[in-house]
Amino acid sequence: MAEDLQKIAGSREEKYTHLFPQVQALLQGETDLYANLANIAAAIHDVFGFFWVGFYLNKGSELVLGPFQGPVACTRIPFHKGVCGHAYTTKKVIIVPDVDQFPGHIACASASKSEIVLPVRHASGEVVMVLDVDSDQLNDFSEVDQAGLQRLMDLIEANWENWN
Repeated sequence: MAEDLQKIAGSREEKYTHLFPQVQALLQGETDLYANLANIAAAIHDVFGFFWVGFYLNKGSELVLGPFQGPVACTRIPFHKGVCGHAYTTKKVIIVPDVDQFPGHIACASASKSEIVLPVRHASGEVVMVLDVDSDQLNDFSEVDQAGLQRLMDLIEANWENWN
């Protein structure tokens, strides 16, 4: 069955609001973690046109590249390195207006100018992965993106046990 997202013109907030129920419907009944993460990354990338959208999963002692959309990416990130590692270790959303100003930024692609990273938690509170979204525009992310993306991450957190 082909799946198509209905895209709207409007503010970023309106786009997140419109996207959320579509992602819910897309994930309905699917229990494979990687399939669901791939569709979430594709939906975000498709609707917003961000430079790179993907997941890094906790694999023992580092974050390892998971499903993504965009150019090739860094495969492994130590927990204490870069924006993803910082979001993982602090368990906080990190918004970086200019990646060149972030100490220890890992430059997987020189076209990346700004970034938002959200931790995804297991019910126990343990961070199991991060969502990494990069833009080729400076200062491209705000609290609107944080709120919209967090709703999508809440879907993952609510379904984690069913998807593993």
